[in-house]
Amino acid sequence: MNSNSDSYKRYVLFILTGMYVFNFIDRQILVILQEPIKADLMLSDTQLGLLTGFAFAILYTTLGLPIARYADKNNRKNVISISLVIWSAMTALSGLAQNFIQLLLARIGVAVGEAGGSPPAHSIISDYYEPEKRATALSIYSTGVYIGIFFGFLIGGIVAQKYGWRMALYSLGLPGILYALLLWATVKEPVRGQMDANSDQEELKFSQVIQILASKKSFIFIALATGFQAFGNYATGNWMPSFLARSHGMDIQTAGITLAIIAAIGGGGGTFLGGYFTDKKLRQRDMRWYCWLPALAVIPSILASVYVFFGSNINIVLVFLVIAYFTSALYLGPSIAVTHSLVPAKMRAFASGILFFVLNIIGLGFGPLAIGMVSDGLTPAYGDDALRYALTITFVSSAIAMFLFYMASRYYREDLSNG
Repeated sequence: MNSNSDSYKRYVLFILTGMYVFNFIDRQILVILQEPIKADLMLSDTQLGLLTGFAFAILYTTLGLPIARYADKNNRKNVISISLVIWSAMTALSGLAQNFIQLLLARIGVAVGEAGGSPPAHSIISDYYEPEKRATALSIYSTGVYIGIFFGFLIGGIVAQKYGWRMALYSLGLPGILYALLLWATVKEPVRGQMDANSDQEELKFSQVIQILASKKSFIFIALATGFQAFGNYATGNWMPSFLARSHGMDIQTAGITLAIIAAIGGGGGTFLGGYFTDKKLRQRDMRWYCWLPALAVIPSILASVYVFFGSNINIVLVFLVIAYFTSALYLGPSIAVTHSLVPAKMRAFASGILFFVLNIIGLGFGPLAIGMVSDGLTPAYGDDALRYALTITFVSSAIAMFLFYMASRYYREDLSNG
């Protein structure tokens, strides 16, 4: 198949999105399994927050930078394929854990593998798609987050209910190894910068890369904004199965199926439309809509979350949860597109690595952990409702994100014109 044909570009995007699906299946599978794991291994909410958040994020983000830098100079397809094998195998091995330390080490192994996933994939996609189509393509790729959550919650919840949480980890980890072989055999490494008229093909030193990124104020603000947005997203997403179980009495299978559908419709739809509308409808009016749309989306997200956390009618709670997922997911495609528009083609993987370093340290690292610690602290006074009140921290992080997205918009046109 001709690597420059539209059909092959779509195929590459499809395969890389599938890789991201496995990425989030393996990353988020522990979320739906939290309650049975907590009971089996006798863990606290703080320990659960470490397993699903900080312990994973610290290795994922730290290793992501050197791997992204390596991918900017070498074959990105190979980096992704090897990474997928590692994290899939470590997910399956997580099912053998007999205590907190063993499960923690297995999750660290998953993080080591997943560090080589997204930054190289972002770079490949940007080399297959023109700048005016890039946010849409990156948003399609980013729907892998919610497709992965869909399959992880759906299959994980059903399998765990019938066969236990260990079997859920085995069944969802091993297929990724076969998918890695498919990706390696069929995806072609594109020419760097082939879709950019004035792409910089000179090799950049590490100090030059850092200098370029540090000089872009809009990049600094967009990176921080995604971090605080992700804080709320990961805090809510990682604790929602436990919230539905404790505050509304849902069993693991019902919670898994329910959240799988909500994540696919709300989160997946929001992720795709965030990039699509900025590319197709808004960028012609003003490029700053890549920053304004995520900022404005925070308002309905907070309003919907108020009822999600404090409403008593479970059916209405779930409707508002769809709205919260949709609006909170609009930011990702535009944010990656802004990042790639500010840097030369030779440093896109590293720029994505920096973006995801900030996003995951603040969001994945501290979001679930903070909620777990606050929940543990409030439990003596509020019992199972402690988690309900702990989740309100996300209102503050979302408001900070809105301000930071706005600040990014103030510098974006200037940074674009300066190259």
